[in-house]
Formats: sequence, C-alpha cells, structure tokens
Amino acid sequence: MREKSKYLKPEYLENRELSWLQFNKRILAEAKDKSILLFERLKFLSITASNLDEFFMIRIASLIDMIHAEYTKRDIAGMTPKEQLDAIIPEAKEFITDQYKTLNRSLLPQLEKCGLTLIRHHEDLSAEQAEYVDEYFRKNVYPVLTPMAVDQSRPFPLIQNRTLNIGALIKDKKQEDVVDIATVQVPGVLPRIIRVPSEKEGETAIILLEEVIERNLDKLFLNYTVLSAHPYRVMRNADLTIDEEEAADLLKEIEKQLKQRQWGEVIRLEVADTMDRRLQKKLMEQLGVEENYVYKIKGPLDLTFLMKVYGLEGFEEHKVPKYIPQPVPGLDREQGIFEQIREHDILLHHPYYEFTPVVDFISQAANDPNVLAIKQTLYRVSGNSPIVASLARAAENGKQVTVLVELKARFDEENNIGWAKMLEKAGCHVIYGLVGLKTHSKIALVVRREEEGIKRYVHLGTGNYNDVTAKLYTDMGLLTCNDAIGEDATAVFNMLSGYSEPPAWNKLMVAPIWMKDQFLMLIGREADNAKKGKEARIVAKMNALCDPDIIEALYKASAAGVKIELIVRGICCLKVGIPGISENIQVRSIVGNFLEHARIFYFYNGGFEDVFMGSADWMPRNLDKRVEITFPVEDETQKQRVIDILKLQLKDNLKAHILLPGGREYEKPDLRGQEKISSQAEFCRIAMQKKPKLDETVVKHVFEPIVASEKK
Repeated sequence: MREKSKYLKPEYLENRELSWLQFNKRILAEAKDKSILLFERLKFLSITASNLDEFFMIRIASLIDMIHAEYTKRDIAGMTPKEQLDAIIPEAKEFITDQYKTLNRSLLPQLEKCGLTLIRHHEDLSAEQAEYVDEYFRKNVYPVLTPMAVDQSRPFPLIQNRTLNIGALIKDKKQEDVVDIATVQVPGVLPRIIRVPSEKEGETAIILLEEVIERNLDKLFLNYTVLSAHPYRVMRNADLTIDEEEAADLLKEIEKQLKQRQWGEVIRLEVADTMDRRLQKKLMEQLGVEENYVYKIKGPLDLTFLMKVYGLEGFEEHKVPKYIPQPVPGLDREQGIFEQIREHDILLHHPYYEFTPVVDFISQAANDPNVLAIKQTLYRVSGNSPIVASLARAAENGKQVTVLVELKARFDEENNIGWAKMLEKAGCHVIYGLVGLKTHSKIALVVRREEEGIKRYVHLGTGNYNDVTAKLYTDMGLLTCNDAIGEDATAVFNMLSGYSEPPAWNKLMVAPIWMKDQFLMLIGREADNAKKGKEARIVAKMNALCDPDIIEALYKASAAGVKIELIVRGICCLKVGIPGISENIQVRSIVGNFLEHARIFYFYNGGFEDVFMGSADWMPRNLDKRVEITFPVEDETQKQRVIDILKLQLKDNLKAHILLPGGREYEKPDLRGQEKISSQAEFCRIAMQKKPKLDETVVKHVFEPIVASEKK
C-alpha cells in the first residue's frame, strides 16, 4: 500500500465538487458583469442553469448512490460522500438564490429599459394581451396537453426528467371537501417564449408558456374547481451504470439504460416559492422527495429559456457580433489537402480559424482514388455531421473505413447509437472501444497510396469532430504526415480494434497505460533542473486538474523552485500559496464568449522547449480510465505559435480569474494602471489580421525565457 505523501494532506487539496461550484460561480460572475453587453449576460446565466442541471444529474446523483450503498471512503480532501453532499446542497441552494437575484434585480429591469418586457404573471396581462393569449392557448396549446387528475382510481403519473410541469390542487364540484392533486406537463414541443401584443410603441412583450397554461387550467379540468396551480420541475439521477463485462451487446444495453434515465430517483424538486404548501407536500409525497431536496425558486423555473431570449431578433446592439472563423493562413482550398500537409504540418486553432480543413481532410480522403483506408474516433459529432457523411461515402466508394464510435459519451449516447447504425449500413467497420474504458481521443488516420509507397496522414486534436461546437469551443489541432506519428496512429487503431498494445510509442502519449508516467517524468525533469539551479518552468492549460499523482508532482516541483503557471477552466483541486509547497504555482481560469477547451502542456526543458497538445485533462478518469492521446508539436514555427497562445492567455486580465492562496476562491486581476487584455478578443483580432493590442515585444516579456538558459 502506498505511503501517504506529505504533499497530499487533505488540507492541501480541494474537493472536486465544491471546486466545480466555484467554476459555475465564475460563469455567474460574467452574468453579473455590467461591462458586458446585456444579452451576453443572459447567455451566461442560461449556461449556469444548464451546467447545474448536469452537475445534479451526474455528480450529485453519484454521491447519493454512494450514500445509499453505505460507501464511506474519503476523497482527496478528506470528505466522505455524506460530508460532501452536506456541504454541496446548501452551497447549491445559495448559488440558485444568487442566480435569481441576478435575474430579478439586474437583468429583467435592464431588459425593460432596452424594450423587452417579460410578463412574469398572467394576471398582469392587459385585456388585449389576455384575449390574444387565450386564443393562442385554444389554437396552439390546448390540443397538445394531457391533463392528469390524481385520485383513488388514477395514480400519480411518472414525471420525466427535466420536464417542466404544472401542479394543481383541484376540488370536485359535485363533492364537498374532496381535494385532489392534478398535473400537466408543459410540452417541450411548443415554444416556451410567446410574443404578445405590446402596449408601448417599439416594445417587445413576451410571456412564458407555463403562464399561458396556468391561466387556462380550468379549461382542462371542467368538472373541478382549480384551487391553486404552480409550476414544478424534477431532476432525476441520470448516471448510467453499465456492467460492460456482462453486457452481451453494449449498443442494446445502452439503449435500454437511456430509457431508464427518464425514471431515475428524484434528486431535486424545483417549485415556485409561492406554491401552496399543501400542493408542495403532496408533490413531495408522490415523488418521494425529502425537504432537503426541495428548491424554492423566486422566478421562472429552468433558466435555460434565456438562451431562447438571447436568440430573439431586434436586439443586435445588445449582443456581441457573431464571430466568423477566418481561413487558415497559408492554406489553399483550391489545392489538395494532402499535398499541403506533405509540405509542412498544419496547425489549427479553432474557432478563430476555420474547422473546414478537418472536414476537407475526411471529405477529400473519401473521394480520393489513392486513399486506401480511413480510421477515425468519434466522441461527439453534430446533428448533421459532414464528417460522418464523408465516412459513409468513403465506405460506399470501396475504401476500408474503421470508425470507433464512443457509445458512452455522456448525453450523446442516443445520437452516437444512431450514427453507429448508419455507418454500419454504409459499410463502415464500427467498433465501440475497449471494455471499461471510454475512448475520448481525437484522431483520424488516412492511408494513401503514393509514388514512393504507402503514406499515412494524421489529424490529432484537443476537441471533438464537431463542426458546430468548433465555432464555440477553443481547440487546437494538427494535420501531419510525420512517419513516426503515422506509425503510432496505426498502433492506436490496432489497439482499439484488436487489443494489440505496442511495446513502445514513437511520439504519442497514450492513456490509460503510458500517459501519466510520461507527464510525471516531464514534471520531475523540471524539478530536477530547478534543484541543479537551472531555469525551470511549466505552463499547462486544461479543463480540469484533480489527479492526486499529478498534483503531488506539481507540489514537489514548486517546492524545488519550478515556476508553474496553470490555466484551468473548471475544477482545480490544487491549492496555491501553501508555504513550502505551492508558493511557485499560479492558477487562472478564463471564462469568455468561447468555451476554453484546448489542452496544451509546456515544459521549459533547459531551453529545449517541449510542447504537447491533446485530449486529456489531468484527471484520474482521463489518465486512468480513458483512451486519450497527447501529441508533441515539434515544427519550430508551429511550436512558437502554440507558445504565443499560452503567452497571451497568461496576459489576459479581463476574462481571467485568479485562484487565491489557501482556498478555492477566485478573483479578477486588479486593472488599475493596466491595459485591458482579453485573450479571446485578441485571437479574433489577430485572425482577422487586425493589429492586436499586444505587439511581439510586449508578449515576449510575459513569457521569458524562450532560449536555452546559460545557468549551469
């Protein structure tokens, strides 16, 4: 058994769930920021709501499952599942209160000032608006609804996960003192936002669908008197538990589990804070919910509707103009992609530059008579994916096409099952990865017959093969025909399809067996250099950091004198500023209009700088339980470009939040006397070939040294 490290005391580490809540608070801070355009603030508030839903369905649900199973093992911060839940629930409730304060006190009044009014209660409708709403209900809503009264002969219906419903107390007109409960699902197939005639010139007025239904509830229960009616919403355990060893057919097993996801244990009941106490009690009884899991909401339930508000036309001056990804410099779409890759590696930086080269890479391979085979991993793809269409076309053109479709990609399982079936019908060889491991790596291999023999072309990336999210997420990619990487790519697919592990890798770091050891070696090498009095530096950018072995190595490196700068978007279980442990570590989180998604790792290496990019975060699940790939950037020009990206992000003082010593609180940098820098805005400006705020000399000072150290 491993001896407890002095670097991994519980007080030196943060609980991952509480750290995640801090991440969502950073997004909420953007919704509160009055310097940001109003509709952008609405978008951030909507994102906090969808994030929180997923957090409950997966992370909170997992803790509840552990408690039911009487699992008492402590996490790295020394907390049992019960202690974690006891800490999270009050903080989550406080967060929800903060969300609605932001909506009610700041955003809605500001919306009215700019000409958009949300009519909060149907009682507030004018006579003309009420007439319009009632007619809208009669024509568009009434035919879709299914009212369900609950009494001795009619049991309470199963309420689906994340659906919005209206609960009501009703009284039979023929019977005295008999009060029953009824429920109506607010149909997701209808628009939740309804425009109504405005009383003011140039103003837009909207009302939510649930208010329209609530106003007309008596038309659904003609033999009853409606005593009170209020919206409610349930959140269920949506974590899939699949024993892959026992599942004879993984695809069928996941299809079965997806159906069960709708009926998992209720772990959160949201109710309007004005709900009749009798109605709330009856709902709690019917849904089997304890008081602690009831969330009283001061406003509209499910704030994800704000994304639809964001999409309303006529308010463009309150939104950031949509950024259009720019053509990749030096890449000619009229020339074949393979010829250009042969000339030099192509570095991709999304969404600042187009995702088109990746789409073209697969599309041209599908049509090229010299291409013999295409192999690719798919984790999340878009609804109408051009890449999937190209893979199917390639198979129809007689090429050998092997596609690993990850069926366990959370909340994309259903889409991926559909893609897998479609690709199989087209003649692709579809595989589902290794038992017990998710395949999260982003790799595509094209095998081409050329004059000098067989040539392998590879795309490696930090993000999914998704042409839609490539416009929203910041990611990196590399197109190369490097022979060593091509050999490794072949070995990856042989491992995935035939369980054939190579004895060693040329260039790639592959999880779950090799990657962590390689990262520990790279971190340890910087520590050794620092101990010898040499310059030593690590810069690492990722989505999350919570692997204890990596954290221990970083603490040791910091204690040895290595300067460590981490750009961690979300969860960070490492603490900064611990005397003798982490005084040389700085952590920043960047929250901007694009979702920071790239993973980049820089090691100074005595001046012979190493730069890696890949699909893996520094988390146990990525390093120990997934197939992940991290790859080197070796071309000196491309390497310098990646280093420049890190430089600029380290200079960001507008969208960066800095982790404070000793805890999990973050704050924005002090801007007094500083030039305001948003790295995302600068990358857009650079891509559009406009002069950035930072010239080369300023950037260099951020990230010195970049030449071999003369220290011995």
